[in-house]
Amino acid sequence: MHTYVITDAIRDEKVLKFKVDYNDVRPQFKSIETEQDEQKLSASETKQAFLHPMRIREISQYILNHFNQKTHRAYSGAKGFNAMFAVSSVDAAKAYYETFKTLQSEACNGVATKPLRIATIFSFSANEEQDAIGDIADENFEVTAMNSSAKEFLSAAIADYNALFKSNYGVDSNGFQNYYRDLAQRVKNQEIDLLIVVGMFLTGFDAPTLNTLFVDKNLRYHGLMQAFSRTNRIYDATKTFGNIVTFRDLEQATIDAITLFGDDNTRNVVLEKSYKEYMEGFQDLLTDQYRRGFVEIVNELQTRFPDPQSIEKEEDKKAFAKLFGEYLKAENILQNYDEFAGLKALQSLDTKDEQAVEEFKAKYYLNDDDIEKMQAIAMPSERAIQDYRSTYNDTRDWLRRQKEGKDQDKPSTVDWDDVVFEVDLLKSQEINLDYILGLIFEHNKKSKTKEGLIEEIRRLIRSSLGNRAKESLIVDFINKTNLDEITDKASIIDSFYKFAQEELKREANDIIVSEKLKEDAAKRYIASSLKRSYASENGTALTDALPKLSPLNPQYRTQKQTVFQKIAAFVEKFKGIGETI
Repeated sequence: MHTYVITDAIRDEKVLKFKVDYNDVRPQFKSIETEQDEQKLSASETKQAFLHPMRIREISQYILNHFNQKTHRAYSGAKGFNAMFAVSSVDAAKAYYETFKTLQSEACNGVATKPLRIATIFSFSANEEQDAIGDIADENFEVTAMNSSAKEFLSAAIADYNALFKSNYGVDSNGFQNYYRDLAQRVKNQEIDLLIVVGMFLTGFDAPTLNTLFVDKNLRYHGLMQAFSRTNRIYDATKTFGNIVTFRDLEQATIDAITLFGDDNTRNVVLEKSYKEYMEGFQDLLTDQYRRGFVEIVNELQTRFPDPQSIEKEEDKKAFAKLFGEYLKAENILQNYDEFAGLKALQSLDTKDEQAVEEFKAKYYLNDDDIEKMQAIAMPSERAIQDYRSTYNDTRDWLRRQKEGKDQDKPSTVDWDDVVFEVDLLKSQEINLDYILGLIFEHNKKSKTKEGLIEEIRRLIRSSLGNRAKESLIVDFINKTNLDEITDKASIIDSFYKFAQEELKREANDIIVSEKLKEDAAKRYIASSLKRSYASENGTALTDALPKLSPLNPQYRTQKQTVFQKIAAFVEKFKGIGETI
């Protein structure tokens, strides 16, 4: 009889693989982090060593430094994913929770930085030895058996949660169960960024938006697979595997757990490839196909399309769309690797600044030889990537117009059926409007002319899927505003929204007047379209706004389409600006 196991589920694309980082950058604690002996792990001196304040602080700082990278929030405005942190005991949960609060408070001191929303939950565990060797006990809602210190800490953590979400949960039996249910829902809704757990939530809890598990806890066999499996639920194209970052040496335990589910090849099915393989290429055993490495993809991109904006032939547009889509997929995977984060950060490092270089080496745990090897890898500049993204977006828009029959003078002659535009990946790297406005403020201080500033900002806007329609609005704002009088980023954001809301009213009125629309009905339709961020032909709202004309009149359909297209373009330009006409 065949048992359906994780290897089957991965092959059937029901769940994702795991990418496991064995993070061992704390040499003074390496001996305890690699310890496997059950008695030694249960000994009080070992437990105290795991809780050493220097170790707790170093791991906490690593998580804060790498959180956005691991959860795909590296771009301003990107929603990304959230994470869980499995720790070995209530004392560890308390130490980490309080250290995170301290570090985030220090980081936010006088700086407008949005801290991570961190919560914790745990209950009484009767079997400490079971926890020490890595099995996970069944969830237990009994809090009365907790010692006073644990209960006091849990009460304080729930009080923080209540303050954050204006709720009223407590540690009594009913209050705790209600807290558990509410917390589970908020994790699924991504209202919690990082959840610290001891045993709870590590079995049976499913949240597709959770992609990362940090681990400072020994795990083994079924307990390890259950905990890891909190991260590998299918979500969208940006989530290619479950991210596991362990601060203990769980490599052998991971191999042992995985081989329970199959043969020697199981490891290749369940675990993601290494950074080196994704950079240089590898043979995919699941598909029996060779997958090109990032270096080869980038080399072809830069060689074939050094100036993407000059692409004219349809065959070249298709070739570029396929190649840049391949680049986006490779980059999406690699951004989970610390080595790649370091490689990207190196591009903006002033290597002549000795202090900056030393800080860079310390942050990414590198030496001079590592940096020399990294410098040998040809990476496209940020400006080049913006141009590639802009051309990719232009090509997608052009193809959509072709399919809608709007470019009949140049009909398509190429079969595009095998091209998939990676829209989810583009959206995951999307920058928000406030970020663009902040860059205008920064670039204005460096730019000598408005023309130079506008050229830089146009390039940025055109590479943005969600803000392309706002290009003329933002350029008009730059041209009509004395930017030198604006003193900070908050002021430029306020100034832009005031300008944009006036433009919104003016352009809405222009449409109403030029198309002779019924004013009140047209304003209602436009306002409701802005509220939902798109215009719709469904219902009677659009028809009610049109001038009186019989549906049998040949001009009726033409005018309705003209008005709809004007309002749809208007909404695309002004969505997110306001709803008052």
